[in-house]
Amino acid sequence: MVFLRKVFEVFERHRISIDMITTSEVAVSLTVDSEEDLEPLLEELRLYGMVEKEVDQCIVCIVGHMIQEEPGPAARIFESLRNVPLRMISYGGSKNNVSLLIDKQYKVEALKALNQGLFQLN
Repeated sequence: MVFLRKVFEVFERHRISIDMITTSEVAVSLTVDSEEDLEPLLEELRLYGMVEKEVDQCIVCIVGHMIQEEPGPAARIFESLRNVPLRMISYGGSKNNVSLLIDKQYKVEALKALNQGLFQLN
């Protein structure tokens, strides 16, 4: 818990907001909306561990009460995106929202696949 607090404090000092975050026992993955003024933040974060930066990513959010209330929507989301590489998945911050991080080159493909898989059921 101390580690995460220190990471969040670095973001606070640099006044950079986190858009999306996932954590595990060994890693923290997060997104920010701009690369502006990012280098000083990255340098400070390197004091706490290895830091990698990826660019040209986008967040796709699927929002609706059916995600948690009904069985099946989560499976349809991931089945719809079976041909789209997913970089990060975030669920649980809101019971009605699944956020996915993908390379922006797959954005249109992902949106079309989700539309087909979630709304144009045969």
